[in-house]
Amino acid sequence: MEQLLHYCWKHKIFPIRNLETHDGRSIEIINPGIYNTNAGPDFIGAKILIDGVEWGGNVEMHLRTSDWFRHHHDSDPSYHNVILHVASVIDRPLFYPDGGEIPQLQLQIPQFIIDNYDHLLRNDSFPKCRDAVLSLPKIFIHNWLTTLTLERFEERAKQIMQRRDSLDKNWEDTLFVTLARNFGFGVNGDAFEAWARSIPMSALAKHRDSLFLIEAMFFGQAGLLDIDISKVATGRLVASALENKGDDYFCRLRKEYLYLAHKFSLTPIDAGKWKFLRLRPQNFPYVRIAQLAMLYYEQHLNISRLINSDSIEEIYALLSTHVSEYWLTHYSFNMEESKPMQKTLSPASLQLVIVNTVAPILFAYGRHKANQDLCDKAFDLWQQMKPENNRFVRDWLNAGVKCESAADSQAVLQLTNRYCHEGECLRCRFGGEYIRSNPQWLREEGGESYKGRTPNNTGG
Repeated sequence: MEQLLHYCWKHKIFPIRNLETHDGRSIEIINPGIYNTNAGPDFIGAKILIDGVEWGGNVEMHLRTSDWFRHHHDSDPSYHNVILHVASVIDRPLFYPDGGEIPQLQLQIPQFIIDNYDHLLRNDSFPKCRDAVLSLPKIFIHNWLTTLTLERFEERAKQIMQRRDSLDKNWEDTLFVTLARNFGFGVNGDAFEAWARSIPMSALAKHRDSLFLIEAMFFGQAGLLDIDISKVATGRLVASALENKGDDYFCRLRKEYLYLAHKFSLTPIDAGKWKFLRLRPQNFPYVRIAQLAMLYYEQHLNISRLINSDSIEEIYALLSTHVSEYWLTHYSFNMEESKPMQKTLSPASLQLVIVNTVAPILFAYGRHKANQDLCDKAFDLWQQMKPENNRFVRDWLNAGVKCESAADSQAVLQLTNRYCHEGECLRCRFGGEYIRSNPQWLREEGGESYKGRTPNNTGG
């Protein structure tokens, strides 16, 4: 409930005239301040007039004045200079360390705010705020989606920078691990990231001109060559491991991998990480690893090539890949041959890789290098691509939010994951429009003497 009090203060949902402090002094709110997401008072940089005297500083808020002591603000120096304490119930006085009394304002949360917020929490439909969103101007929706797109980029950039820090600040390794993770297409994302992290890229680079050696290291590190991890470390045990049966390609890969494992002290990941349930054969990890091996072998993909790409068509070409001869007729090792099929990434899969890998990498690198052109290039990539087709995009379309590009569909995912699913309606502009809407209340309480507004004319 205290969050609602914060919300009312931030958006001035209270009478703007005839406000008084607890001791009868007139008060006017010039600027409610900026909501503080860090430790300290709730709002910083506020400006208020008390009996005509302007005060500038911080504002703290509670449901009851006594919460000030329950939260130990009386002994925290951060709260010794607040210019105003706001509470729904004032049940005791507050004092500065020098004995002066802290001004207090009693502010009730309007019942319609409570009712609307409660309805949002109890509503089982999705999106909960659909009725309010349907009445919003397109420019309002567009502006919020643009903000969400930036949030999405910032969040992705933060994840990439954390990944980079864990990879000794190596951008090429970061690109490879990020690309590999997204080749898991959600289901096997964690497994692909663990696999990519297990591959020593410096060692792999020495064999970049041999597709077979790349495949040997890739499939071996994936734990898909039926090798007992305990037998990898010593050459003495290699022969026993090779006694397992398999087709010629499989046996040659395993033999080569055992040599590489001994040479570079490699340890494969647990094969149990890979998921196959309800996956189409085209999406099996074997096929995706074969595609990544060919991509690494043929394209020599790196940060520089992405940065210097002149068009989205060039990026598509950089990421286009296929598989080696064995995988034309196989979906896993040691199975009967299937009808030959060139297993390439579908246009939809290729777009997902660009959306989730290339654009975020360019944005993160641009932020790191303070290069706005790269950040703009990342935005342009999303804006040039068609929107993704998933249930969230369809649900929001039913609420009047139409995605025109991948930038919009990524914004919708950000909205759904970070606001709707986490119950953050108070931080959402759509949720805010729903919570603030009550024309009947406006008329009953004096219309323009309040700052609560209807969905069609309120900023976010």
